[in-house]
Amino acid sequence: MKRILSIVGAILSTGVLAGTVTGPDGRLAVSVETDSDGVPRWQVLANGQAVTEKAALGLLLDCGDFTQNLKIVDEKPGEFRDHYSLKTIKTSSVEVEMNTLTVAFAAPSGEKLGVEFRVGNRDVAFRYAVPRQRKGGTGCVRVMDERTTFAFPEGTTQFTCPQSNAMIGWKRSKPSYEEEYVVDAPVGVKGRYGKGWTFPCLFRTGETWLLVSETGTDSNYCGCRLGESKDRAFKVEFPMPEENNGNGTVEPAFALPGVTPWRTLTVGSLKDIVETTVAWDVVKPKYETTHDYVYGPSSWSWIVWDDASMNWNDQVAFVDLAAAMGWKYILVDAGWDKNLGKRENEKWKMENGECKGEDHSVEALIEYARSKGIGVFLWYSSSGWWNDIVQSPINVMSDPIARKREMRWMEKLGVKGIKVDFWGGDKQETFRLYEQVLSDADDHGLMTIFHGCTIPRGWERMYPNYVGSEAVLASENHHFSQYHRDRAALNATLHPFIRNALGCMEFGGTFLNKSLEKTNKGNRRRRTSDWAECATAVLFQNPIQNFAITPNNLTDAPADCIAFMKTVPTTWDETRFLAGYPGRYVVLARRHGTTWYVAGIANEDVTCEVDLAFAGGAKETIAIRRNDGFVRVMGRGE
Repeated sequence: MKRILSIVGAILSTGVLAGTVTGPDGRLAVSVETDSDGVPRWQVLANGQAVTEKAALGLLLDCGDFTQNLKIVDEKPGEFRDHYSLKTIKTSSVEVEMNTLTVAFAAPSGEKLGVEFRVGNRDVAFRYAVPRQRKGGTGCVRVMDERTTFAFPEGTTQFTCPQSNAMIGWKRSKPSYEEEYVVDAPVGVKGRYGKGWTFPCLFRTGETWLLVSETGTDSNYCGCRLGESKDRAFKVEFPMPEENNGNGTVEPAFALPGVTPWRTLTVGSLKDIVETTVAWDVVKPKYETTHDYVYGPSSWSWIVWDDASMNWNDQVAFVDLAAAMGWKYILVDAGWDKNLGKRENEKWKMENGECKGEDHSVEALIEYARSKGIGVFLWYSSSGWWNDIVQSPINVMSDPIARKREMRWMEKLGVKGIKVDFWGGDKQETFRLYEQVLSDADDHGLMTIFHGCTIPRGWERMYPNYVGSEAVLASENHHFSQYHRDRAALNATLHPFIRNALGCMEFGGTFLNKSLEKTNKGNRRRRTSDWAECATAVLFQNPIQNFAITPNNLTDAPADCIAFMKTVPTTWDETRFLAGYPGRYVVLARRHGTTWYVAGIANEDVTCEVDLAFAGGAKETIAIRRNDGFVRVMGRGE
């Protein structure tokens, strides 16, 4: 049996019971014990060497303290095997092989807390299981604090995105996972706001890389983060009380028996980090869909042509662009309800089957798009009562009655999806709304993109109509700031290792305008080359890609770039890391069917060796200049 599982079940020198679970190939192991104060502690070893330091586990519940004075009373080893297919992630077919260990801790009162560990060849995942407690017969629990901690050896460096303060930024809509990364900084560096770090977090200790995150978060918990480092240890933290304008509790609650989301740790090389599928390996679909969702590229006027493009002529131009490119969709952004309007509104009121004046309603635009073979995504604000957003439509997605009415209207018109923006919080109340929007949208055949939002946490597998989140310093920042345009290559070399490694990333990039404005003239100068921009279409993974190409690019951009962008897929059957270092450069290969797309981008002049034998090529030396990139299409088959 290809499995190594060791349950020590022995009294250590400290006099406490301990357990160990080892991954199938024997490389990774997790040890669990309680210290002399009865504090549960865990540690990860790779090839017998500690890659994390012993760190705390435990939950403080409203019905009991499971953070200290505990003892291990039971250990159950096992195996977890699974196979799943998923079109919306970095690889379409996944075999899961993990060994498990469930440890039961008992408090002095006799009440118990379980911790389930799953260990694979490169991944560790664990979660807490809370049984129905005997004391008082309570059937629900409130988690007052989670003591889960990740601790790293001296000399470790971090690649992490700071958590922002709450209720800051545009119209008080943060936090939204859109801060600047610290890159290769010594563990212990302070975040810009002193609020810790958003998931996922990348660390390097010697030659070993570790990616920390969480998955499986739904309406039964809140989104978490890592707090500021204390002696190289990072504790899991709940949302800030100020998030969502103070609405909702910080502490999550759920029915008993119940489980928390999974904490995940990927350990190994950068190849292990880029290719991990742990975010989806340990979760299950929340519901089955009756719809056959189709993925692909989309045109999008707002990112370059701005708010003023929300008019009939410009939206028609972007429908025509999508048709000319052979793309599947157009995203109609904020303000369509006011600038185009609905036929049912006074501006487009119907009389005797005819419209007063020329019909430039959103319904007419959807009908025009359909005539061109183009599906429509419509933008909505999530907001209701927790920020100051004025971009409309507002007060729809947050209102269950209005939301259902609107979704019935969209389904009748054949709208293909929605993009819901400006979330600004990680409380359980907000995660309930994410889940409600997704569930209602699937009822009406609507794919769903989130923007100004939290990261996905296994959602591609949990919610079949989920198709991506921003949750990154994305393309809109290039539109607004030369500072971010100057740093485009730096950020592009980070995302495949961090943000995009754990979930879909709706970046909205690939600019081919030299200047990011409608005239393609002016001071908003792009620093990256045309092929660097094309490379991001491969390097950034999301099943619906809202590209930043504009109608003028059909004639003013390089013909070979346009030809490539007409054919680049947005779904992948396999992903391979070939070379790179976060913040410096990255070269990846992704396979769609029998065709490989090899792409790279650099933030400094680099020369690297890559082996392309898997795609029918050979070993090569590739040189990439700073702010430049490349794409190579290989192994094309019928």
